[in-house]
Amino acid sequence: MKRTEKIKNYGFFNVDKPSGITSSTVVNKCKWLTATPCGHMGTLDPLASGVLPVGIGNATRLFDYFLEKEKEYIAEFTFGVSSDTLDSTGDLTPCGRVPSAEEIVQVLPSLIGEIDQIPPKFSAKNVNGRRGYELARAGVEFELPAKRVKIFSVELLGSGESENSYQFKIRCGGGTYIRSIARDLAFALKTNAVMSALKRTKSGVFELKTAIPFSILQQDLPVSELEKYLIPTESVLPFPSLMLTAKKAERIFNGVAVEAEQADGLYKLYKEEAFYGIAEVKNGMARAKTKLC
Repeated sequence: MKRTEKIKNYGFFNVDKPSGITSSTVVNKCKWLTATPCGHMGTLDPLASGVLPVGIGNATRLFDYFLEKEKEYIAEFTFGVSSDTLDSTGDLTPCGRVPSAEEIVQVLPSLIGEIDQIPPKFSAKNVNGRRGYELARAGVEFELPAKRVKIFSVELLGSGESENSYQFKIRCGGGTYIRSIARDLAFALKTNAVMSALKRTKSGVFELKTAIPFSILQQDLPVSELEKYLIPTESVLPFPSLMLTAKKAERIFNGVAVEAEQADGLYKLYKEEAFYGIAEVKNGMARAKTKLC
């Protein structure tokens, strides 16, 4: 049954996605509940769980401002096995040895920094108009180019829950594939490994400790209840506010650049106390960059 009552305010739901469902399943549920277009900010594989920020309404226009935000994961890598998908959902083949914790700690520094990482073939990467996972499933041979990513830290936490596995805490930039880290770590140890579990604990300002369990959204809450979980759009943007005179404000809202004394950078822009969008100051001139209303 279609919902007709739309949510009145826009912003973000910080959802704790369970393992076993797609990110699209979460987004579609949010669309139905709010009767409003929605989109997720950084997909999680079905195997993965944890923080999935979902933009509600015009909040999706701000996704580009979050692309470089730091993310944090708790990952489990199982050694002595390989997989076509680089995780435990693929075709598993026993091969290679299981390294000791001491050996792992010795090679972890080689994974840190700005590195060129090759994405998994079973990914949403576009290859001549088709997704990588579509080609891989069809048995088509292809190669994906390496992509520069930032890995801030990889910390060994101890043994994992699965046999022959270890658990890691990983801090990285957007676009990093944790499955590829498992592959590259194993390669450095002259063995094989797959990602057997993954939980995202942080994505920018969105953290697991404040996330909504997906089970709450499955209760088909009325809009008045959903509003309680909505994070205001402007509260997650780390920009100062742009203060303008009434005359300058009227001009900038009409798409005209105005003189500004503020330093170059991005600013939150308000119209009659309502959050209007993002302004950019450059070379002493300010203009509306992204409008939300």
